[in-house]
Amino acid sequence: MSTEAAKLTSKNGTSTETIESEVLRRYAGAANAAEASLCCAVDGYDKSLLEKLPAEIIEKDYGCGDPSKWVGAGDVAVDLGSGSGKICYMLSQKVGAGGAVIGVDFNDAMLDLSRKYQEDIANRIGYANVRFVKAKIQDMGLDLDKAGDWLKAHPVTGIDGLAAFEAECERLRRDEPGVVDGSVDVVVSNCVLNLVRPEEKKRLFAEIHRVLRRGGRAVISDIVCDEEPTPAILADPKLWSGCISGAFREDRFLEAFEQAGFYGIEIVSRTEEPWQLVDGIEFRSLTVRAFKGKEGPCLERNQAVIYRGPHKTVLDDDGHRYHRGQRMAVCDKTFQLLTDPAGPYAGQFDAIEPSDAVPMEQAGVFDCKRTVLRDPRETKGVDYNETRLIEDEPCCGDGSCC
Repeated sequence: MSTEAAKLTSKNGTSTETIESEVLRRYAGAANAAEASLCCAVDGYDKSLLEKLPAEIIEKDYGCGDPSKWVGAGDVAVDLGSGSGKICYMLSQKVGAGGAVIGVDFNDAMLDLSRKYQEDIANRIGYANVRFVKAKIQDMGLDLDKAGDWLKAHPVTGIDGLAAFEAECERLRRDEPGVVDGSVDVVVSNCVLNLVRPEEKKRLFAEIHRVLRRGGRAVISDIVCDEEPTPAILADPKLWSGCISGAFREDRFLEAFEQAGFYGIEIVSRTEEPWQLVDGIEFRSLTVRAFKGKEGPCLERNQAVIYRGPHKTVLDDDGHRYHRGQRMAVCDKTFQLLTDPAGPYAGQFDAIEPSDAVPMEQAGVFDCKRTVLRDPRETKGVDYNETRLIEDEPCCGDGSCC
């Protein structure tokens, strides 16, 4: 688990340094000695993926969900707040030799633990496809190991030195990023986002969006609450390091994905019973999956979709409305999103392509702000007049006519 703490000034005088120090101290300690109460227990991990992992990695892993279920063969995956490396090494086996896994963490003790077994686990599974990057999860572009090496060679002793260091950090983000733009199929995280300070959470979601390729997805398990944490909760360093104080309110957790530009946002797992109750506020585990790829122009290619149901009407993340059983006109981008067999809407829409495909270079602009039906003649063609009667063969498999 990552150790990036939120720096809040509490109303009862607790300093921001006390809160951050408590988080750093607690997770550094948890890398050396397992702390069972640090996060909620998770059942149901694929035991076959754990068989080749050292006991120490399993015992010193802290999380609230299992995002590994939504990662497949060949994926390039990033694990935010990779901690002991357990999820990374599970994913290593799922993505296979053709995939890759990047663990991102800010805690030296946890990084030492996860890197300690890299060669051993690679030998056990037969290939090496995992690397760990020291970085803040809200700034994955800056490889802090490389920044630290620069500092050792160029100690900062004044303002000029500080400016040079900041320039080097920008160069590293640009030329040698810890995680490259658009290079990842899936970003996972297990009870880490709640430890990022509130003023940086918007940047965190933007970073997740940045590193994903078009069509990629984020699968995030985290602790959420049904009401806003009270000032007393926010001021308690132990509750902060215990994944309580920084929890998202449940609805705002989903809104954060939407505001970052994700689509197809879905709760894939939600614990019914709360993990913790503090001052009447419920804290529980939630796993959300969200996709990247709705950016781009809206082009008219005479395509349509039919929403199958069961709802009478549904609304997507761009405000498009679909009425059950009706041919809805959509732009090419939306058509591809709704009919992608690997996408979040798979099986919910029937695709209707025009008889004469409109080349991309000839496509006009589609006004996605309107909800309109697509006349069948727009897809079949105005002059479509074919007649086809099948009279010689039975229309039902048993030889009878329906």
